[in-house]
Amino acid sequence: MIGRRSLELKTAPQLQAMQRAGVVLSEALDATLAAAAPGVTTAELDAVFAGVLAERGATSNFLGYYDFPASICTSVNDEVVHGIPGDRVLQTGDVLKVDGGAIVDGWHADSARTVILGSSAAGTADPADERLSAITREALWVGIAAFASATHVGDIGDAIDDFVSAQPGEELGILEEYVGHGIGSAMHLPPDVFNYRTGHRGPKIRPGLALAIEPMLVRGSIDTKVLADDWTVVTLDGARASQWEHSVCRHDGGVWVLTAPDGGASELARFGVVPVPPGE
Repeated sequence: MIGRRSLELKTAPQLQAMQRAGVVLSEALDATLAAAAPGVTTAELDAVFAGVLAERGATSNFLGYYDFPASICTSVNDEVVHGIPGDRVLQTGDVLKVDGGAIVDGWHADSARTVILGSSAAGTADPADERLSAITREALWVGIAAFASATHVGDIGDAIDDFVSAQPGEELGILEEYVGHGIGSAMHLPPDVFNYRTGHRGPKIRPGLALAIEPMLVRGSIDTKVLADDWTVVTLDGARASQWEHSVCRHDGGVWVLTAPDGGASELARFGVVPVPPGE
């Protein structure tokens, strides 16, 4: 059903379909990131992801979306989002973002992860890049934990902004031009889910609302540009970026992370949040 302010509110069976899409998506991302290594091309990663979706009877919601030519976005280093897989060969120390989606029975899931090809302990990665990814990932879980008890969508961005701003050390920028979104019968639905304080509370959260929460942080300026391919977003100053994303829902029984096999239980435990599957 469509609720106030044109928010799509899902029934329990619809959320369960999204949950199935989310589990397939999680498996596809697992396989894709397991294949990510120096010497591998981003096109090869796209093939791995597409293969898992095909095996599981799901389809990509990225491929063909406004003519996007692949099943995932692969964004490397200063590429923030929407990178197109191709013949780029991954290198040791790269900061790789993989963003993908899946459709099952007409219902969508969307998720993204960052992986660093190396480690500072081994001398093959920049510790500042590891910190960037770790803070972005934790910002995502802070936002999800806030969503579990929030009354308005804007509460999510407030929580993420407060967390990132409180981190000691090198200041990280929160991208403002690219934000999260509603999700369900389409990949992108209202409302916008900001990752920063806007001064507005946003729409009221109601049972059946599903969101894609996706903080994107950079080690420098938040100013970006789109490359000539009309897709790839890069930082103007060449600063490296990180993106983490999950699709989540609120329902009558509580909160559930649709793109985590355990619904987010292992991560949300430290916030005192116990996720409940839709329909229970």
